[in-house]
Amino acid sequence: MLYEFLSTNRAVILARARAKVAARPAPRATEEELANGIPLFLDQLITTMQRSDPSSHAMADSATEHGGALLKQGFTVAQVVNDYGGVCQAVTELADETKAPITAAEFHVFNRCLDDAIAGAVTEYGRQREQSIRDEGKVRSGELLHELRNALGAAMLAFETITMGSVGPRGSTAGLLGRSLRRLSQLIDSSVAQVRLEAGIRAPERVSMHELIEEIEVGASMEASARGLTLTVAPVPLGVDVKVDRQLLTAAVGNLLQNAFKFTHPKGHISLDASSTQSRVLIDVGDQCGGLPPGKAEQLFRPFEQRSKDRTGLGLGLSISRRSIEADGGVIHVRDLPGVGCVFTIDLPRLPAAS
Repeated sequence: MLYEFLSTNRAVILARARAKVAARPAPRATEEELANGIPLFLDQLITTMQRSDPSSHAMADSATEHGGALLKQGFTVAQVVNDYGGVCQAVTELADETKAPITAAEFHVFNRCLDDAIAGAVTEYGRQREQSIRDEGKVRSGELLHELRNALGAAMLAFETITMGSVGPRGSTAGLLGRSLRRLSQLIDSSVAQVRLEAGIRAPERVSMHELIEEIEVGASMEASARGLTLTVAPVPLGVDVKVDRQLLTAAVGNLLQNAFKFTHPKGHISLDASSTQSRVLIDVGDQCGGLPPGKAEQLFRPFEQRSKDRTGLGLGLSISRRSIEADGGVIHVRDLPGVGCVFTIDLPRLPAAS
């Protein structure tokens, strides 16, 4: 009877489950989750209950296989658990409202299947996630060492050339030395931010946006000048404060600026603007990269994602930026300006005025 009930009412159950998942405050539902994840969960259940002797192991095996696909699609463990729960609630509520003649034994099998499905999917998700982390760690360590060695080697060569008196202290060799040292600094800052995020080390404090943007402007102006780009930084009034880990926010904004410097066309322009409302603080970094291919905005925040022929860097900057901002209760997103460039926005809660 339960199989017939699920099959007959699939559309209604699906609509209810989607509504429940979409309404949850956290983790926020994604379009992929609503469009494909929920139907897949429900169809797994229907297929399992169709058997003459429904086995929770069959559901678990199917869910285990699905757990690997979840990781590739960007689902989280919390989404998996909540989505299965949404399907379960939708089925139970509809059966109760329609007085469906489903036996206690069938409901027992139904609940056991869902329990095993959740366990199977989460276990496989966790296994593949750990493997992915190990693989990414090896790649990241190798690339970091390669980048550090390149930057340090260039700096040492430039320094030796200058100290030998072969070239002057203000020429292109000195410029190479400066760029190499800045590159080393960026790599170290990014790596420190990554380590702190992974270790869960945060030190939230009240930070003045006026002071923070002024500090960031000094180094950013030098970088823009060295690259032949122009940079404008809008002044931030006093009294606009946020509660964040200062080092992580500085690294996040720095990563966005480095991204802008890297991809902006020669002699182009970058902007850094901070604005606020009564409850939010917005930090915008605009570039002139020429815009993004359709559907590529979200991919920018994936680890190791790089989007130009310039392969310097680890492809981790934007991923680290997102994690840094989310750790402070904010969000980061990108707006494409076709044919012009992109605007990355950091959106953070604003603190009330200090008493």
